[in-house]
Amino acid sequence: MSVQEKQSHKNNRPFAPDSRVDGAWKDYFQQSVHVRARFPIGVDHLRHDIAAKLSRTIPNDARVLELGCGDGSVIGKLDNAVRHGIDFIPEILDVARVKHPEITFEYGDVLTYQTQERYDAIICDRLVHSIPDIQRMLENAVNYLAPGGRVYLTCFSYMWEVALRLAEKTGFKVPTPDGNWFTESDLRNLFELVGLEVVTFDDRMLVPAPIPVLESLVNRYVGKLPLIRRFSLYRLYVLRKRVETKENNPVVSVIVPARNEAGNIENIIARTPMMGGGTELIFVEGGSKDDTAGAIEKALKNYQGPLKLAFHKQTGKGKADAVRLGFDKAHGQMLMILDADMTVPPEELPKFFDVMADGITDYVHGTRLVYPMESEAMRFLNKLGNVAFSKLLTFLVNQPIKDTLCGTKVLWTKDYQRLAHNRHYFGDFDLFGDFDLIFGAAKLNLKILEIPIRYRDRTYGTTNMPRFTYGWLLLRMSLVAARKLKFV
Repeated sequence: MSVQEKQSHKNNRPFAPDSRVDGAWKDYFQQSVHVRARFPIGVDHLRHDIAAKLSRTIPNDARVLELGCGDGSVIGKLDNAVRHGIDFIPEILDVARVKHPEITFEYGDVLTYQTQERYDAIICDRLVHSIPDIQRMLENAVNYLAPGGRVYLTCFSYMWEVALRLAEKTGFKVPTPDGNWFTESDLRNLFELVGLEVVTFDDRMLVPAPIPVLESLVNRYVGKLPLIRRFSLYRLYVLRKRVETKENNPVVSVIVPARNEAGNIENIIARTPMMGGGTELIFVEGGSKDDTAGAIEKALKNYQGPLKLAFHKQTGKGKADAVRLGFDKAHGQMLMILDADMTVPPEELPKFFDVMADGITDYVHGTRLVYPMESEAMRFLNKLGNVAFSKLLTFLVNQPIKDTLCGTKVLWTKDYQRLAHNRHYFGDFDLFGDFDLIFGAAKLNLKILEIPIRYRDRTYGTTNMPRFTYGWLLLRMSLVAARKLKFV
């Protein structure tokens, strides 16, 4: 049975509703059009926080679908050009259309809804607590994800069940029927069943009310700390298909920023393997004190192998500028960075190609901190700083990253173009480009993966990395990312 036939079989499976449970929730949602809590300040604050978080998390160019959209209070806060909402309560849809005439709203059941449209972002806001079959809802949602699309799912923490019931008794929340409650392992099991995986998540809101100073201090800063965040009111999951659509023989562009690396050029060309539907090797040189440019020009003139070679002279300054120039000149669908010092051997590149082409991840870079290093491969202070920044970075992006500074990084051209378009969000002062790519990937909700590689000693020249200047730049970049990614 083909994949399409299997999916069609899932869509047409009989569904046995529980009329008592379904009816109770339908009555609740119908009444919600007219009934509000006596003291709605907490509920309104929660809705505002969820909408604000989603508006920062969902890329501006995404086509958005919200399942169970209600009156459009969440999707209405987004600025995306394409926004669709579905709900099964006609009265609520009437209100939504009046409040947000620019959004397309349709009648539909999230368990059986069908459409030919494909979306980059599908919102499931707290639906897991009221839907009678979460697995079926997620299976249905996955059908409408565009390649590279994401599901944005919010849910209350099960530790807040008693507190929420107390809020109903005291008039801060309209009473709801008995709902579903999940532990973290319950949800991850459901994601596994439907072929989804967690890219990242954010635990939010320790203080569920707009109390001046206290709310901002606790929710924005204290509530983000390890252990404490587990007591938050709700969590936002960002999910992707466990294995994305495989790319068929993409052309690969390998960018080699080269400064003071004349003795390595011939080896780079000789040892870089062919990958995918073709491999181009792009050298970018600027500011060398040796004859790196001459070595590149001579090697390109004499080369007769299968690689497509190119050379561009850098007019700007810094590795990031060189990489961006190479990326702009590249013709491949997949972009790779290979440091010209060859401390990461070119023979390692097919490992990176395979995990990308197989759809296992969206962005991948090497980690040098697994295998033993050769004695001169990384100076002690560099290694110490790298470990420290990796811990900080993992905390900031909510994805495990062990080695922040490995120069070998790989991503799709289409994702880099989106990342470059959004570069202004963080600012442009990362001269080396490592955090620029990592934080940009995190902002786009790309899945980040690391591949262990063996880090070699240099065989020519000395490092171009000024340790303390680089450390200061990384600290500044981390502070910006903390403000832009974490503490918001």
